[in-house]
Amino acid sequence: MFMIMCALPLILLMCGFPLFLVLLATVTSAIVFLGSMPPTAVPQIMFSSIGQFSLLAVPFFIFAGELMGRGGMARRLVRLPIALFSGVRGATPITAVGATTLYGSISGSTAATVAAIGPIFYPQLRQKGYDEKFSAGLITCAGYLDNIIPPSIAMILYCVAAEQSVVKLFYAGIIPGIVLAIIMAFYIFGYAWLKQIDAGSRPQIKEILIAFKEGFWAIMMPVIVFGGIYGGMFTPTEAAGIACVYAIVVTMFVHRELQWRDFWKVAISSMYLTSQVFLIVALAGVFSWILTTSGLAGSAVAAIGDLNLPSWAILIVINLFLLAVGCVIDTASAILVLTPLLLPIAKHMNVDPIHFGIIMVTNLSIGTFTPPFGINIFVAQSIFDFPLKSIYRGLVPFILVAILGLAVITFVPTLSLWLLAK
Repeated sequence: MFMIMCALPLILLMCGFPLFLVLLATVTSAIVFLGSMPPTAVPQIMFSSIGQFSLLAVPFFIFAGELMGRGGMARRLVRLPIALFSGVRGATPITAVGATTLYGSISGSTAATVAAIGPIFYPQLRQKGYDEKFSAGLITCAGYLDNIIPPSIAMILYCVAAEQSVVKLFYAGIIPGIVLAIIMAFYIFGYAWLKQIDAGSRPQIKEILIAFKEGFWAIMMPVIVFGGIYGGMFTPTEAAGIACVYAIVVTMFVHRELQWRDFWKVAISSMYLTSQVFLIVALAGVFSWILTTSGLAGSAVAAIGDLNLPSWAILIVINLFLLAVGCVIDTASAILVLTPLLLPIAKHMNVDPIHFGIIMVTNLSIGTFTPPFGINIFVAQSIFDFPLKSIYRGLVPFILVAILGLAVITFVPTLSLWLLAK
């Protein structure tokens, strides 16, 4: 069982097979060679895995994010933080982090955030005196906050795999997301101070008012989504649907930057991305079911317990493992496959499942900009034609800063659970 469920996926991944084929081959091999699991159960589990109400939020948030990016709402949304942070040393990159955090409150894809925010800020970063290495690293890295700032597709998938409340995990992600953004902003401030660049200029009240006026309709979207979810007026799934309707109305009838032809293209691209996610969700459901029914998950918990390591050491081992996984597997797939295996270990150490969800999402989100296969790296490279050498070198300090933030979130659970206690 260990060879089939653990060794086979690693071998296939190293051979370059896509993840859905890796999962399909693994579950098929387990059923054929072990013989104790009825093949007829596979389609039932696949359909039950994608037949959960909370998963409806995934295509809605993907669609809303695509509409915002192509319909001009993203551009208007980031103008406000540009006006607000203009007086700070390192104003331009700090503004990029603030804009990413704000955009992350709607878009559920780190790659989409890099694609939307990058073209706006990269020319400004170069104009202000930041070298290509730093600019490429920042643009590639900043999108990872999108997974941590709720609402987040990664959080929804974790809740589906772990059978936890989506609303609770959204609450838990607010403070950690802000803390990670602040830690990155401090690093940027220090970098700009040492290099003596981008001193900033005094904020103009007129510019702030103009930015707020132009971005009013875009700013109202996170207000409506957050207010509705946390005010108890609608569920995260219903909020995602409302976000789609709102984005359609604003982009097509208020800003009028999106035509029906463009709307159709956005719908098709969103459909393709949704189908990829749901295919992996379905196969990961079967994979998780085999892990549980075969007793492999329980054996892993027992093996960890036999090591007699303190809880903090086990958490470090889990974090190192997830960091390695995040380098080669996308966040959504890793969450769906690894949550059934790692969550029992976390519970065995009395780690709150909601807090562990924040740890997993944060950790695997770092993988989106970690070499060699971080998705944000290839998005940034394709958009700006950065040399990969510049991107890799520019990412090193941001990876270290993100890992520092991960350590804070891991060992200070109050950051994740404080709002839930209110």
